[in-house]
This record gives sequence, structure tokens and C-alpha cells, in this order.
Amino acid sequence: QVQLVESGGGLVQAGGSLRLSCAASGRTFSTYSMGWFRQAPGKERDVVAAITWRSGNTYYADSVKGRFTISRDNAKNTVYLQMNSLKPEDTAVYYCAATRLFGVGLTPPLLQYEYDYWGQGTQVTVSS
Repeated sequence: QVQLVESGGGLVQAGGSLRLSCAASGRTFSTYSMGWFRQAPGKERDVVAAITWRSGNTYYADSVKGRFTISRDNAKNTVYLQMNSLKPEDTAVYYCAATRLFGVGLTPPLLQYEYDYWGQGTQVTVSS
């Protein structure tokens, strides 16, 4: 069982930065692939970034490539999402998620149903 707690959300102006953190319970954090998803009002929850547990390979949605960076610190049982050059369209509730799946090839799991554990979400609001 893994419990996830996100933090770091808030209100920021367009062009600003935020760093989200997701703290995980459990001693086997290093064996979980981790993902960040987001859900805007009236829209589906989509993957933003993900990182494998074995090799640390990453994936980014096209909309955030070059602006967001996912990283993990297995010693601290924490995964981060550094968000730079934020845009109003980045406004959403951001969720972190964990899975024991490897993904396909070098790509971590990207689909909601592939993830077993979810945090409660943290709101990110970007004003124009």
C-alpha cells in the first residue's frame, strides 16, 4: 500500500514557476513508476509527465515539453514536478500517481488505469 500526498500548488502569474512535490509512504517507493496527471474543469484527467522506477526514463505531454521537469528522490520517497513558464491553460488540479508497472520500452505508464495509487490533488491556478 502506498499513500501519496501532493503539495506546492497555488496561484501564480503567467510566466511564473511552481514546484509540486509528492511524498510517498512505504519503503518500496523506488520500485514504483510515478506520474503526474492534471484535470481542468470539464475536461478529462490527462498525463502531464511520468518517470519509470527502473531507469528513470521520463515522458512529457507535448503541451509541457521544455517547460516542466519530473524528477524523483528515492531517498526522500518524493517525486517532483518543476513547472516553469506557466500558462493560463496549465490551470488544473494536479495529481500524482504510483504504479508497479514498468511501462513499454523506455516509456513509463501513461494511462490512468495503469496507476494504482493516487494523491488527493493540488490546485494550480495561473492568472493571465
